[in-house]
Amino acid sequence: MVPDFSISDLRQVPEFFDTVADRIWQAWWKRHGVAEAYIVQRLRENMRGSDLPIALVAHRGTAFLGTASLLDSDLDERPQYTPWVAAVWTEPDARGQGIAPALIEHACTEAFARNHEKVYLCAAPPRRAYYLQLGWHPIEDDVGPLKLTVFVRDQLLRSPS
Repeated sequence: MVPDFSISDLRQVPEFFDTVADRIWQAWWKRHGVAEAYIVQRLRENMRGSDLPIALVAHRGTAFLGTASLLDSDLDERPQYTPWVAAVWTEPDARGQGIAPALIEHACTEAFARNHEKVYLCAAPPRRAYYLQLGWHPIEDDVGPLKLTVFVRDQLLRSPS
């Protein structure tokens, strides 16, 4: 089935910049007291150059559906792993439409196109089963204060989309 939405690099659809910054801040940083301006500053790094970091945007025309990022590092406890799929977010009314899996797959494709053989992702315990279902392989559990699971996708062992 062909998706009825597009996935674009944020550099190509900058009109979504403020929305992406807001969703990342609201979902992961606000509760920790991080200023939204800090997230805006970090997201601006996605607007320079052609390599990492990359912010991806799922959209239906001008309607924002979700976002995901591809970063050099997403877990201070594991600096040896790179790159990472991070900040996967789907708008509540767009969930269940295959948007998050498509964003994640697109981020992996971007990493593999840049000659990375592996891609990493971390998730809290309640999301573990979701990433297993998407073909990610856990390599570590209980990492850091949030007890995250670190997953890997290997280019040679890619799961079918």
